[in-house]
Amino acid sequence: MSDVTIVKEGWVQKRGEYIKNWRPRYFLLKTDGSFIGYKEKPQDVDLPYPLNNFSVAKCQLMKTERPKPNTFIIRCLQWTTVIERTFHVDTPEEREEWTEAIQAVADRLQRQEEERMNCSPTSQIDNIGEEEMDASTTHHKRKTMNDFDYLKLLGKGTFGKVILVREKASGKYYAMKILKKEVIIAKDEVAHTLTESRVLKNTRHPFLTSLKYSFQTKDRLCFVMEYVNGGELFFHLSRERVFSEDRTRFYGAEIVSALDYLHSGKIVYRDLKLENLMLDKDGHIKITDFGLCKEGITDAATMKTFCGTPEYLAPEVLEDNDYGRAVDWWGLGVVMYEMMCGRLPFYNQDHEKLFELILMEDIKFPRTLSSDAKSLLSGLLIKDPNKRRNMILPSAEISKHNRRYHFFAL
Repeated sequence: MSDVTIVKEGWVQKRGEYIKNWRPRYFLLKTDGSFIGYKEKPQDVDLPYPLNNFSVAKCQLMKTERPKPNTFIIRCLQWTTVIERTFHVDTPEEREEWTEAIQAVADRLQRQEEERMNCSPTSQIDNIGEEEMDASTTHHKRKTMNDFDYLKLLGKGTFGKVILVREKASGKYYAMKILKKEVIIAKDEVAHTLTESRVLKNTRHPFLTSLKYSFQTKDRLCFVMEYVNGGELFFHLSRERVFSEDRTRFYGAEIVSALDYLHSGKIVYRDLKLENLMLDKDGHIKITDFGLCKEGITDAATMKTFCGTPEYLAPEVLEDNDYGRAVDWWGLGVVMYEMMCGRLPFYNQDHEKLFELILMEDIKFPRTLSSDAKSLLSGLLIKDPNKRRNMILPSAEISKHNRRYHFFAL
């Protein structure tokens, strides 16, 4: 947008989210709500890629004197996830300037949104509209709760539950996620839930769990999903301890295909781990859990960029930098390493030591692993996301002349 201007800029100390040290960052606060941080002061021409990229829209601010004097905390959005970040400046006056500027931008954005919507705060989820919620792949009448038989509870989370259902008209089985609107609103997850529902509605890929229907009641959102009954890959690997390279190649190629598809639609999955990989009845991969019904979420967990297992966090996330598609290739490297080696590439029960391993330790391989497998995993688990991003090309472009891709060559 050409009319976006800088409201305030300057140096602040930003505290790391996982490794709790302070890092100097040059931040720009803009009229569109973007709050972006750089390692060096950017020049007017050719702005570098920011290390941090937040939105202060609907943010909450808190001033504190701990862990340092003149600290302020922002609870805000990064992508679609609610996070909390801690900043420190030298004087109370500086802190006041920053907090007043941030609050002013947030207030103005809020007024603009209210003018656009001209309705109550909950209407964004109460009146989503036909296009937003009707994900039927047919032109039949809209589905309701009465169109299904409810057979068995499959899972329960903070936002709702997942039930095995049978569609009365067709006799087909589905997994229905039923989410409580009031909880979604209370947890500031409205934007996230709507974004994820759009992702599910607009994605069609054989290795991604598909959405058949979605509809709403007065107090619930209902997502009727493909029922995947082959079990978690985590369960199968736990039982067999390791997979052969051939079997890993099969699963890995399907995951690469799914990630390529998401990335081509400018979607970053961000949470690739064994527990989110299922097998269908024919033994093919199904990537699940797009955030619609997160399990075991606490108030503290929702403030983090990743609400998942720390062993899967990429180095750029630990360093509290902005991240992109390369984070998915790191996740692929971790799960493929687990499949072939029977353990995580980096592990320590002490999270601080674990994070140090992820950031600093070279990857180690068992002697039984082939050179092609080692080469692929080394490329996927490169610490620098910019170098890692260049290690994996869209599957159609994989070069048989590049040793890193020999693992997938038939």
